[in-house]
Amino acid sequence: MTGASGYIGGRLVPELLDAGYAVRCLVRTPEKLRDHPWADRVEIVQGDLTDADSVAAALKGVAVAYYLVHALGTGADFEETDRRAATIFAARAKEAGVRRIVYLGGPLPAGVDERDLSPHLRSRAEVGRILGASGVPTAVLRAAIIIGSGSASFEMLRYLTERLPVMVTPRWVRTRVQPIAVRDVLRYLVGCASLPEDVSRAFDIGGPDVLSYRDMMQRYAWVAGLPRRLIVPVPVLTPNLSSLWVGLVTPVPPSIARPLTESLRHEVVCRENDIADHIPDPPGGKVSFERAVALALKRVGEADVTTRWSSASVPGAPSDPLPTDPDWSGGTLYTDRRARRVDASPEDLWRVVEGIGGENGWYSFPLAWAVRGWLDRMVGGVGLRRGRRDAAHLRAGDSLDFWRVEEIEPGRLLRLRAEMRLPGLAWLELMVGHDRHGRTVYLQRALFHPHGLAGHAYWWVISPFHTAVFGGMARNIARAASTQARRDRAPERGALQGPPGRAAGRAGAAGRPAGGHR
Repeated sequence: MTGASGYIGGRLVPELLDAGYAVRCLVRTPEKLRDHPWADRVEIVQGDLTDADSVAAALKGVAVAYYLVHALGTGADFEETDRRAATIFAARAKEAGVRRIVYLGGPLPAGVDERDLSPHLRSRAEVGRILGASGVPTAVLRAAIIIGSGSASFEMLRYLTERLPVMVTPRWVRTRVQPIAVRDVLRYLVGCASLPEDVSRAFDIGGPDVLSYRDMMQRYAWVAGLPRRLIVPVPVLTPNLSSLWVGLVTPVPPSIARPLTESLRHEVVCRENDIADHIPDPPGGKVSFERAVALALKRVGEADVTTRWSSASVPGAPSDPLPTDPDWSGGTLYTDRRARRVDASPEDLWRVVEGIGGENGWYSFPLAWAVRGWLDRMVGGVGLRRGRRDAAHLRAGDSLDFWRVEEIEPGRLLRLRAEMRLPGLAWLELMVGHDRHGRTVYLQRALFHPHGLAGHAYWWVISPFHTAVFGGMARNIARAASTQARRDRAPERGALQGPPGRAAGRAGAAGRPAGGHR
């Protein structure tokens, strides 16, 4: 399995395990899989798809190899990166005696020359051809829009529809597409593991509905209980402008939104359903668009989103040095340290630390965080809108607004790595500790490794704001933990000191959230 830390791969692994398969995952950073509930049921090997030796080692003894990665968003040369990785994987799979390759790609619009496709679709098609030419039987599944909680396509549809009751839209909202529910995608992917050896081809896969994007927005509104949307298509919004518009309204950054919107320039409807000859539809049929939306909204409402489009980290980060490396030799490392004694238990403090970000905010100077998020999105970054996968719990590899959870030691350490656009590398560490008297202490470190003169200038320009941002964060996190501790102790005091009504009144007063951190 490649791409096990991504949106589809992270959901496919437990499906394969439940089907009785032994699974080996090839990942660049094994720590990103550590906190997945299925991590102790798989074999995890470290490697990179552009490193032929690590690919060969990972494929040794493998019967079925899933290729679920792409270099989208890694820069202007992502097509070359995709080409090189696929070529290495195909050659090493043949040498290792792999019996099948399974690849999830994108659709090919009918009657459109491949040279006229978006770079995203063109690269997906090329990867499929490279894998298919490997000499290993290959199943290429071509899906358009995947509807499921946390998918980029679903998040784009969701936010556009919920936030804009009236919208002026690009022409592509009229383009017909054939969306498919993520559970049907997973069913097909699992089924491909047992395809006959003489099956080596591409299959179109889609749900039972063929809709325009406009239809999907209206149907989403109906399922979500929203009023009907007023949608006015105009011809002046280019793919680039469309991606900026999507990036402005939704959590999906322009770097991801652009290939999604470019893919909608052409009609993408299944031209065949031959996959049903090998993997029949379930007794109730494939999941309808409305049912897929309802299931996704239920998952979102229950905070039960297992993977998200942002599960994959920004390119390049895993190979960069860590701030804890003892032989760290990357030059200057700027550090801002804060410490606060907290009138609360370590458990109360940790609950606040682990709950940071998303709807809970960053506990200091909200305007500064909002402005930083907007600036990041203006230059093509992810901004603050990615939020959290889970409202209360984090795991290594989770995206958290414009951070990534690089390390988490429950009850002690949360280390975040910045994924906003910066002239350098940045980390934020939140720690729970004790002083020499055994009292709870909150420790905080912000670290920045500058790249070039611009990086040094950036640190000194923002330094005047550190007291408000980082100092306020430490102060308000400590205050929030103390408030939580008083709230937890209030019922006990009420039982000892007076009637329940008075105790409740004191608990309510003590439990009011500290201002300024939402």
